Amino acid sequence: MKALLDKLYMQNSLEKDGIVYLLKNLDEEHKENLFEYSHKTRLKYYGNKVFMRGLVEFSNICKQDCLYCGIRVSNPGVERYRLMPDEILTCCQEGYQLGYRTFVLQSGEDFWYTEEILTDIIKRIKERFQDTAITLSIGERSEEVYRNLFKAGADRFLLRHETASRELYQKLHPTMDFDNRRDCLKTLKKIGYQVGAGFMVGLPGQRAEDLAEDLIFLKELEPDMIGIGPFIPHNATPLKDAIGGTVEDTLVMLAFTRLLVPDCLLPATTAMGTLNPKGREMALKAGANVAMPNLSPTNVRAKYELYENKICTGDEAAHCRQCIEKRINSVGFQVDMGRGDSFKYQKKCYNNKY
Repeated sequence: MKALLDKLYMQNSLEKDGIVYLLKNLDEEHKENLFEYSHKTRLKYYGNKVFMRGLVEFSNICKQDCLYCGIRVSNPGVERYRLMPDEILTCCQEGYQLGYRTFVLQSGEDFWYTEEILTDIIKRIKERFQDTAITLSIGERSEEVYRNLFKAGADRFLLRHETASRELYQKLHPTMDFDNRRDCLKTLKKIGYQVGAGFMVGLPGQRAEDLAEDLIFLKELEPDMIGIGPFIPHNATPLKDAIGGTVEDTLVMLAFTRLLVPDCLLPATTAMGTLNPKGREMALKAGANVAMPNLSPTNVRAKYELYENKICTGDEAAHCRQCIEKRINSVGFQVDMGRGDSFKYQKKCYNNKY
């Protein structure tokens, strides 16, 4: 087992059989070894910096019907909301004053926000806050829309692949298509976005082999960002009685991801903090290097409920900013409020310059 971990650390690569073997046999001693290697790799590429993003959850309306999601279209118990463009700008204004230089605009798949509306929002943000980056997380759109949003000034796009298992994907996403999801990621990368993918840990029916496929897919895609979090059941979904994922298993996947895609940006997700009060700090020590405090108005935060018991829904933006910085500092890391571009993107810009 130690030989496999050493190879993973030294070569940033491992065959599927080796990954599956480790996932099935990892004991506490070798888990600590894995975390040590992932921490060292993170320090090699990004030092002790943790990049802060200001998250604006601007709509909980979604046309999709994913079996695990609290805002799925067939959940009648959701109090739906949309932020108007001026409200989104106000959130960004507050975030900018708090020091944020990346705004993550996230929503369900809400097509009320047409290409024209989204383009206008992006241009207004970029005109007002010229030294910022904009990350979109709005789901599947056409290549033409993706291109035009990029031209308007969007820098990054988060689109979790959710699972690399075709069978599991189709079972959990009855209104979506496995191949289209992957095609969207390839298109976004081709256009020039800094691209984010990712998956959930602990999905019903998920096997070690499926998680290994997730890691292999990410190794091949080489995204700039990778979002990984535990599956947390929501009481208003078909999976309400399923057993959820764990912090411990998610930490292992974060560490594997850091070693296989060493230059990626890796968030310590709110879901980790929901399952364990120190979950985000544990994620940082396992290789994560991004935090995304919430800038959404407090009167809508609890309505963006992908899973239940989500933390920080009542905190003001300034409090979120101060709280997460204290947490980051408490485990030996330093906040970086800059754009926080990926190592891969910085390298590409350097090569193009020279």
